[in-house]
Amino acid sequence: MRFQENWLQILQTTFMQHALVGGSLVAVTAGLMGYFVITRQNAFAAHALAHIGFPGATGAILVGAPVTLGLAVFCVGGGLLIGLFGKRVAEREIATGTILAFATGLGVLFASLATANASTTTNVLFGNLLAISRDQLWLFGGFTLLVVGALALIARPLVFASVDPAVAEARGVPVRALGVAFVVLLALTVTMAVQVVGTLLLFALVVTPAAAALRLTARPGAVAALSVAFALVSVWVGLVLSAMVDLPPSFFVVSVAVLVWVVVLVVTRDRGRRTATPARGGHDRLPAVPERTH
Repeated sequence: MRFQENWLQILQTTFMQHALVGGSLVAVTAGLMGYFVITRQNAFAAHALAHIGFPGATGAILVGAPVTLGLAVFCVGGGLLIGLFGKRVAEREIATGTILAFATGLGVLFASLATANASTTTNVLFGNLLAISRDQLWLFGGFTLLVVGALALIARPLVFASVDPAVAEARGVPVRALGVAFVVLLALTVTMAVQVVGTLLLFALVVTPAAAALRLTARPGAVAALSVAFALVSVWVGLVLSAMVDLPPSFFVVSVAVLVWVVVLVVTRDRGRRTATPARGGHDRLPAVPERTH
């Protein structure tokens, strides 16, 4: 570790600008999706999708295809299978674990065959924000528009289905279809986040900022805004610290996100447990951790 006196100049380089834009796009989508990941108890699915995408990335390396394409195909495919096979929490976890085991086996096989690209495989595991290319930025931008646009259309019924799926289904809300759509959107988010923090550190952007936000408020809109803000701060500060001491940004992004979460825990330590009942007259105030979910 060494301090770089020219860190301001480093931040102005092309690869740092690509990292800043790409990391910001990932932070926006991860922050928005984080609320639903927690309320729907999909943290394990988010973690599993990152590992399900690993054989897609290593397979792409093996055949010379873009890594992002391989990640997207396997993450979205795995997400569809999880959404179709797992309606309830217990069913979903069984389906997720089974698909994860098979995908991990494929990842080991493809990684062993692609030994000439060991550095790229390492980037998939731990992320390499500084390696984001201009073409990947365009792809990230398209994914972000798709995720944000889809959430804008389904946010209200998805919140309802996440908090009380039984009542939502009784009122005609397409709970199963919303679940599948959500997992696909999560898969696209994971595809981007893996290239920032890697499969092993994914929670730092997808879960931790939303968990911190939920300690401060239970309003979905406020949680989403705070979660995005925390994720953006983690990426921006992480990049600055990386430029200052010449170390991989993944470590700093994760460290800042965890630090924000710890600070919020300390600030809110005297608060009582959040109520599990939505506000009267609507679902604008929701519990941090619902009792039942699909």
